[in-house]
Amino acid sequence: MKTVLLKAFSGPALAGLVLSVAPLLFSSALTYLTISNEETVAQFNGWEWLLLTIACCLTSTFALTPPTFLALIFGYFLGWNALLPLFALNMVCILLVNKLVSWFDQDRFVHFIEQNPKAKNVLERIREQELKVIFFTKLSPVLPFAVTNLVFALSGARLNNILLGGFLGMIPRTLIAVWTAKQAKEIRALVENPNAGNETQLLIGILLLASVVGLFVVLNRALNR
Repeated sequence: MKTVLLKAFSGPALAGLVLSVAPLLFSSALTYLTISNEETVAQFNGWEWLLLTIACCLTSTFALTPPTFLALIFGYFLGWNALLPLFALNMVCILLVNKLVSWFDQDRFVHFIEQNPKAKNVLERIREQELKVIFFTKLSPVLPFAVTNLVFALSGARLNNILLGGFLGMIPRTLIAVWTAKQAKEIRALVENPNAGNETQLLIGILLLASVVGLFVVLNRALNR
């Protein structure tokens, strides 16, 4: 029985569990700290926000804090001034994940996939449209930021396409989150129910639809060539 349990919670299963539970626990802790110290956070100066942004770069890189959650927190306190640190944070996270995967994996995953001629052919066709695939993937408000970073890094996608597609795809999601945060009257209501407004739900629905349709069209064209 112990052997069966150990096998069930090893490898991909354990990684999936960590990626699912860790962000929830860390975000909950950050929410509690932010709500408990709202007045203190509201008085942060530029240097303190810079240090917080650097810390959040590291936590987001390791899938502990979702960027949309951070956009709500930053947007609540900084308003539209939060856009620059948020965009910088997203790009640094994408870059760090890519470098870490390159260091640890060294293209072993890609080489494994390319051993299968059919899989290699599919991967090559998708690579021809990888900028569009990355853009529409990042546009989706439901696909986890950290997981997509990991997938694109493992797939061998070009770094410039990952950065450009990630930047362009994250713009609408970040703008919606900051706009939503600016409308909030209290931080607790914002983080507990960020999509309460009808306008926010509509915008998220539009992003999701655009992402699904865009990915379908791009992948369909790539695979049918």
